[in-house]
Amino acid sequence: MTGAVNREIHLASRPQGWPTAENFRLIETEVPKPGPGQLLVRNRYMSVDPYMRGRMNDAKSYVPPYALDAPLDGGAVGEVVASEADGFAPGDVVLHGLGWREYALVEARSARQVDPELAPLTSYLGVLGMVGLTAYAGLLEVAGMRPGETVFVSAAAGAVGSLVGQIAKLRGAARVIGSAGSPAKVDRLTALGFDAAFDYHDGPVRTSLKAAAPEGIDVYFDNVGGDHLEAAISALRPHGRVAVCGMISQYNDTVPPAAPRNLAQVIGKRLTLRGFLAGDHAGLRDQFVQEMAGWLQAGRLRYDETVVDGIENAPSAFLGLLRGENLGKMLVRL
Repeated sequence: MTGAVNREIHLASRPQGWPTAENFRLIETEVPKPGPGQLLVRNRYMSVDPYMRGRMNDAKSYVPPYALDAPLDGGAVGEVVASEADGFAPGDVVLHGLGWREYALVEARSARQVDPELAPLTSYLGVLGMVGLTAYAGLLEVAGMRPGETVFVSAAAGAVGSLVGQIAKLRGAARVIGSAGSPAKVDRLTALGFDAAFDYHDGPVRTSLKAAAPEGIDVYFDNVGGDHLEAAISALRPHGRVAVCGMISQYNDTVPPAAPRNLAQVIGKRLTLRGFLAGDHAGLRDQFVQEMAGWLQAGRLRYDETVVDGIENAPSAFLGLLRGENLGKMLVRL
């Protein structure tokens, strides 16, 4: 493939507050050749996720920040076009972590083969991938949801939130409530089996949540933080649990948020607030895949995807994700 062109998205500058198109740059390079133990993969789909916003800051976190003037990375699935590694051959389909480029030079030890006949390629970036494991582990292991409990999910029409609500119902929750950012998303949550849903633009989250769960809640799956977390703390019953997955409401803040202002309730209610990363729960993967695949095959679990075409449109897909323009998983088809 000598002389073939590879297109990549580089981080041109670090965002100050909300990212803009000017923070990204489309770069053309030559398609690389694999060395010993490496694969050349033609990416077919890449994922854009909220956590990527944090990596654009030059700040210490659980993953290194993105480097300036270098490709971003993230989940991707693609076809092996050249292999210098045992166990992989051209035509194999693999899941790996070098998205944001059309061709990726992947260390074989960092790639996992997937079966395109078993499920659509996009599902390995969503419902059967890290997104699904995040929902499954966060609800069942981190929050320890039990049958008969009431569960509240924020950003419930997103990739993770929509699965959390459905898993909760499938595992016996008595009532599941979701918040979302538009009437259409609220309608979608009802169609997915949520018992109640509300648009957080319609009024204070605390008021809407109290109307949906007048007797309180037992579990809160937090994707938003801020006023949603504050409302959930007020609504939680004694010994309630919070699985803190994300805080998208403050990812672009330049000053610390005011909420939650009621953390003192954590003491009297004996609440548990626990942050988590899906990677900490890799031991659940086999159980997760088996149970989720069974629900999918039985038609008991549904998922949504928003797909944007073209590597050149990956930045706009990411910006749209931060603005809540997606329904379910946001993906870029390359």
